[in-house]
Amino acid sequence: MIITKQKKLEVLLDLIKNDSVFIAGCSECATLCNTGGEKEVLEMKENLEKRKINVTGWEILDPACHLQNDKRLLREHKDSIEKAKKILVLACGNGAQTVSDALPNKEIISGNDTLFLGEIKHTNEFEKKCNLCGECISNLFGGFCPVSLCPKSMLNGPCGGSVNGKCEVNKDIDCVWDSIIKRFKEKGELDKLKAISAPKDWSKSNEMTWRTPR
Repeated sequence: MIITKQKKLEVLLDLIKNDSVFIAGCSECATLCNTGGEKEVLEMKENLEKRKINVTGWEILDPACHLQNDKRLLREHKDSIEKAKKILVLACGNGAQTVSDALPNKEIISGNDTLFLGEIKHTNEFEKKCNLCGECISNLFGGFCPVSLCPKSMLNGPCGGSVNGKCEVNKDIDCVWDSIIKRFKEKGELDKLKAISAPKDWSKSNEMTWRTPR
Protein backbone atom coordinates (compact mmCIF):
# COMPACT_ATOMS: atom_id res chain seq x y z
CA MET A 1 0.00 0.00 0.00
CA ILE A 2 1.04 3.62 -0.44
CA ILE A 3 2.26 5.08 2.86
CA THR A 4 1.55 8.75 3.54
CA LYS A 5 1.80 11.22 6.38
CA GLN A 6 -0.43 14.25 6.75
CA LYS A 7 1.23 17.62 6.35
CA LYS A 8 1.32 19.83 9.42
CA LEU A 9 -1.77 21.96 9.88
CA GLU A 10 0.33 25.13 9.82
CA VAL A 11 1.63 24.21 6.37
CA LEU A 12 -1.87 23.53 5.07
CA LEU A 13 -3.22 26.76 6.52
CA ASP A 14 -0.49 28.66 4.71
CA LEU A 15 -1.49 26.96 1.44
CA ILE A 16 -5.24 27.41 1.95
CA LYS A 17 -4.93 30.95 3.31
CA ASN A 18 -8.52 32.14 3.89
CA ASP A 19 -9.97 30.62 0.74
CA SER A 20 -12.98 28.32 0.70
CA VAL A 21 -12.06 24.66 0.40
CA PHE A 22 -13.57 21.27 -0.41
CA ILE A 23 -11.91 18.27 1.26
CA ALA A 24 -11.40 14.92 -0.46
CA GLY A 25 -10.14 11.80 1.31
CA CYS A 26 -9.38 8.27 0.17
CA SER A 27 -11.10 5.02 1.15
CA GLU A 28 -8.02 2.85 0.84
CA CYS A 29 -4.36 3.60 1.63
CA ALA A 30 -4.88 6.98 3.31
CA THR A 31 -7.66 5.51 5.44
CA LEU A 32 -5.38 2.70 6.63
CA CYS A 33 -2.58 5.20 7.31
CA ASN A 34 -4.98 7.40 9.29
CA THR A 35 -4.16 10.32 7.01
CA GLY A 36 -7.26 10.65 4.84
CA GLY A 37 -10.16 8.50 5.97
CA GLU A 38 -13.52 9.84 7.12
CA LYS A 39 -12.22 10.43 10.65
CA GLU A 40 -9.28 12.51 9.44
CA VAL A 41 -11.36 14.41 6.88
CA LEU A 42 -13.90 15.40 9.54
CA GLU A 43 -11.12 16.37 11.95
CA MET A 44 -9.58 18.54 9.24
CA LYS A 45 -12.98 20.09 8.52
CA GLU A 46 -13.37 20.95 12.21
CA ASN A 47 -9.84 22.39 12.47
CA LEU A 48 -10.34 24.58 9.42
CA GLU A 49 -13.76 25.81 10.49
CA LYS A 50 -12.38 26.74 13.92
CA ARG A 51 -10.07 29.08 12.01
CA LYS A 52 -13.01 30.62 10.11
CA ILE A 53 -12.19 28.84 6.84
CA ASN A 54 -15.25 27.95 4.81
CA VAL A 55 -15.36 24.22 4.13
CA THR A 56 -17.96 23.83 1.38
CA GLY A 57 -18.14 20.04 1.56
CA TRP A 58 -16.23 16.78 1.67
CA GLU A 59 -16.10 13.30 0.18
CA ILE A 60 -14.19 10.06 0.66
CA LEU A 61 -13.11 8.97 -2.81
CA ASP A 62 -13.19 5.24 -3.52
CA PRO A 63 -10.26 5.27 -4.09
CA ALA A 64 -8.74 8.67 -4.87
CA CYS A 65 -6.51 7.22 -7.61
CA HIS A 66 -9.48 5.98 -9.70
CA LEU A 67 -10.29 8.73 -12.19
CA GLN A 68 -13.73 7.56 -13.27
CA ASN A 69 -14.85 6.96 -9.68
CA ASP A 70 -13.56 10.41 -8.73
CA LYS A 71 -15.54 12.04 -11.51
CA ARG A 72 -18.69 10.17 -10.50
CA LEU A 73 -18.41 10.92 -6.78
CA LEU A 74 -17.35 14.53 -7.22
CA ARG A 75 -20.20 15.13 -9.65
CA GLU A 76 -22.56 14.56 -6.71
CA HIS A 77 -20.92 17.56 -5.00
CA LYS A 78 -21.01 19.89 -7.99
CA ASP A 79 -22.47 22.86 -6.11
CA SER A 80 -20.12 22.49 -3.13
CA ILE A 81 -17.11 22.19 -5.40
CA GLU A 82 -18.13 25.24 -7.42
CA LYS A 83 -18.24 27.25 -4.18
CA ALA A 84 -14.74 26.11 -3.22
CA LYS A 85 -11.69 27.94 -4.49
CA LYS A 86 -9.37 25.10 -3.53
CA ILE A 87 -9.57 21.32 -3.18
CA LEU A 88 -7.66 19.79 -0.28
CA VAL A 89 -6.81 16.17 -1.08
CA LEU A 90 -5.91 13.92 1.85
CA ALA A 91 -4.50 11.08 -0.24
CA CYS A 92 -1.21 10.08 -1.85
CA GLY A 93 0.41 12.07 -4.64
CA ASN A 94 -1.22 9.81 -7.19
CA GLY A 95 -4.63 10.50 -5.70
CA ALA A 96 -4.02 14.25 -5.65
CA GLN A 97 -3.03 14.23 -9.32
CA THR A 98 -6.06 12.12 -10.21
CA VAL A 99 -8.35 14.63 -8.49
CA SER A 100 -6.57 17.35 -10.45
CA ASP A 101 -7.39 15.48 -13.67
CA ALA A 102 -11.03 15.23 -12.55
CA LEU A 103 -11.19 18.93 -11.60
CA PRO A 104 -8.75 20.69 -13.95
CA ASN A 105 -10.15 24.14 -13.22
CA LYS A 106 -9.60 23.92 -9.47
CA GLU A 107 -6.47 24.54 -7.43
CA ILE A 108 -5.46 21.27 -5.81
CA ILE A 109 -3.65 21.14 -2.47
CA SER A 110 -1.85 17.90 -1.61
CA GLY A 111 -2.66 17.45 2.07
CA ASN A 112 -0.42 14.43 2.53
CA ASP A 113 3.23 13.71 1.84
CA THR A 114 3.75 10.40 0.02
CA LEU A 115 6.51 8.33 1.61
CA PHE A 116 6.81 4.89 0.00
CA LEU A 117 5.12 1.67 -1.04
CA GLY A 118 5.14 -0.40 2.10
CA GLU A 119 4.10 -3.41 4.09
CA ILE A 120 1.70 -3.28 7.02
CA LYS A 121 3.70 -4.80 9.89
CA HIS A 122 1.26 -3.96 12.67
CA THR A 123 -1.61 -1.53 13.10
CA ASN A 124 -0.25 1.95 12.32
CA GLU A 125 3.22 0.53 11.66
CA PHE A 126 4.52 0.39 8.10
CA GLU A 127 7.80 -0.65 6.51
CA LYS A 128 9.21 0.50 3.19
CA LYS A 129 9.38 -2.37 0.72
CA CYS A 130 9.30 -1.03 -2.82
CA ASN A 131 10.48 1.98 -4.84
CA LEU A 132 8.17 1.25 -7.80
CA CYS A 133 11.25 1.13 -10.03
CA GLY A 134 9.67 -0.81 -12.91
CA GLU A 135 11.94 -3.87 -12.68
CA CYS A 136 11.39 -6.27 -9.79
CA ILE A 137 14.63 -8.07 -8.89
CA SER A 138 13.80 -9.30 -5.38
CA ASN A 139 13.88 -12.89 -6.66
CA LEU A 140 17.63 -12.49 -7.19
CA PHE A 141 18.18 -11.63 -3.54
CA GLY A 142 16.18 -14.17 -1.58
CA GLY A 143 13.00 -12.12 -1.64
CA PHE A 144 14.63 -8.90 -0.43
CA CYS A 145 14.98 -5.77 -2.57
CA PRO A 146 18.31 -3.97 -2.02
CA VAL A 147 17.16 -1.09 -4.23
CA SER A 148 14.50 -0.08 -1.70
CA LEU A 149 15.83 -1.60 1.53
CA CYS A 150 19.46 -0.47 1.25
CA PRO A 151 19.95 3.32 1.65
CA LYS A 152 22.77 3.02 -0.90
CA SER A 153 20.69 0.77 -3.22
CA MET A 154 23.69 -1.55 -3.49
CA LEU A 155 23.22 -4.46 -5.89
CA ASN A 156 26.56 -6.03 -5.01
CA GLY A 157 26.87 -5.80 -1.27
CA PRO A 158 27.43 -5.67 1.55
CA CYS A 159 29.26 -2.36 1.74
CA GLY A 160 31.24 -3.38 4.83
CA GLY A 161 29.98 -0.56 7.02
CA SER A 162 27.25 -2.37 8.93
CA VAL A 163 27.72 -3.16 12.62
CA ASN A 164 25.94 -6.05 14.33
CA GLY A 165 23.57 -6.34 11.39
CA LYS A 166 22.54 -2.68 11.47
CA CYS A 167 22.96 -0.21 8.60
CA GLU A 168 25.74 2.36 8.94
CA VAL A 169 23.55 5.02 7.34
CA ASN A 170 20.63 4.43 9.70
CA LYS A 171 21.36 2.36 12.80
CA ASP A 172 17.63 1.90 13.41
CA ILE A 173 17.25 -0.40 10.41
CA ASP A 174 18.65 -3.81 9.61
CA CYS A 175 21.32 -4.12 6.95
CA VAL A 176 19.42 -5.77 4.12
CA TRP A 177 22.59 -7.43 2.88
CA ASP A 178 23.03 -9.07 6.26
CA SER A 179 19.48 -10.41 5.87
CA ILE A 180 20.13 -11.55 2.28
CA ILE A 181 23.27 -13.45 3.26
CA LYS A 182 21.54 -15.11 6.22
CA ARG A 183 18.62 -16.23 4.06
CA PHE A 184 20.84 -17.73 1.36
CA LYS A 185 23.01 -19.37 4.03
CA GLU A 186 19.96 -20.98 5.63
CA LYS A 187 18.99 -22.39 2.24
CA GLY A 188 22.51 -23.52 1.43
CA GLU A 189 22.54 -21.19 -1.58
CA LEU A 190 25.37 -18.77 -0.78
CA ASP A 191 26.94 -19.55 -4.16
CA LYS A 192 24.18 -17.49 -5.78
CA LEU A 193 25.84 -14.35 -4.40
CA LYS A 194 28.96 -15.01 -6.47
CA ALA A 195 27.11 -13.67 -9.52
CA ILE A 196 27.79 -9.98 -10.14
CA SER A 197 24.61 -8.00 -10.66
CA ALA A 198 24.63 -5.64 -13.61
CA PRO A 199 23.88 -1.94 -13.01
CA LYS A 200 20.18 -1.27 -12.62
CA ASP A 201 18.35 -0.29 -15.79
CA TRP A 202 16.59 2.82 -14.51
CA SER A 203 14.99 3.46 -17.90
CA LYS A 204 12.41 0.85 -16.90
CA SER A 205 11.19 3.19 -14.18
CA ASN A 206 9.99 5.65 -16.82
CA GLU A 207 6.79 3.85 -17.84
CA MET A 208 4.22 6.63 -17.93
CA THR A 209 1.17 4.59 -18.89
CA TRP A 210 0.28 0.91 -18.85
CA ARG A 211 -2.66 -1.17 -19.96
CA THR A 212 -3.21 -4.68 -18.69
CA PRO A 213 -3.30 -7.38 -21.38
CA ARG A 214 -6.76 -8.51 -22.42
